Amino acid sequence: MSVDAQTRSANHRLSLEEARRYRAQGFLVRKAQFDALEIDALIGAVEDTAKAALAGIEAVQDTRSYVLDGKRFVDLDHITVQFEPPPFDPAIKVIEPVCELHPRLDALLDDARLTAPIRDILGSEAIGLWTNKLNLKRPRAGSGFGWHQDSPYWIHDCGHVDLLPNVMVVLDDASRANGCFEVIRGSHREGCLPGTDDGSQLGGFYTDPSRFDPGNAVALEVPAGSLVFFDPHIVHGSAPNTSDHPRRALVITYQPAGHPTLKSRRIRNIR
Repeated sequence: MSVDAQTRSANHRLSLEEARRYRAQGFLVRKAQFDALEIDALIGAVEDTAKAALAGIEAVQDTRSYVLDGKRFVDLDHITVQFEPPPFDPAIKVIEPVCELHPRLDALLDDARLTAPIRDILGSEAIGLWTNKLNLKRPRAGSGFGWHQDSPYWIHDCGHVDLLPNVMVVLDDASRANGCFEVIRGSHREGCLPGTDDGSQLGGFYTDPSRFDPGNAVALEVPAGSLVFFDPHIVHGSAPNTSDHPRRALVITYQPAGHPTLKSRRIRNIR
């Protein structure tokens, strides 16, 4: 690591108070870490990527399309595109992984504003990528995400599911009206919780509501350019976007170095 890189990393390390708060609450917010020009550039990259994904689905014959609980998914090799449910399909809801599809997004993976705090959370200087995704909530078209944990999605693909911290890069001013990210404070301390048993195809991935207190919900209404670090076990979700403003976000998940990524199984260590 160069001297400049070491300096940038040191400037973004967690304070003792931040580390304590993250451990106690399961999440940490750092507001406005990216300026308006940086956010505009990232938004341009994600919008170009979303357009390219739609064009790729139309052009490529060898795709796998399927529907789960009324939601359409399309696999392009190891990349999954999830669409909004009717009547908003073909609006894209999620692309995972996404950062490899654009050089600006790939460079973001190594940004010290993200990686220095993650190194402190993991207690390791050597970290790697687990997965990353783009969440798009279009104005008055973006559906919500029910209360869930990330760990049940990953537990069968990873032997160190406790060591998969996330960071969300907030690309638009987030409010309750446009479906901001919400967490259940302290719920990460319970580990991997059981899912619902409602007979739906995806019900098992949504957390049993009897296992957490919705009174501990925190709506993270934060400005564009903010970072939200959160534990893989914390229960989280969001409401639909009922506003005239988008609510776009990138979520990047890290892990100790040397392990393969979730979808491609390639190793992407952080520089």
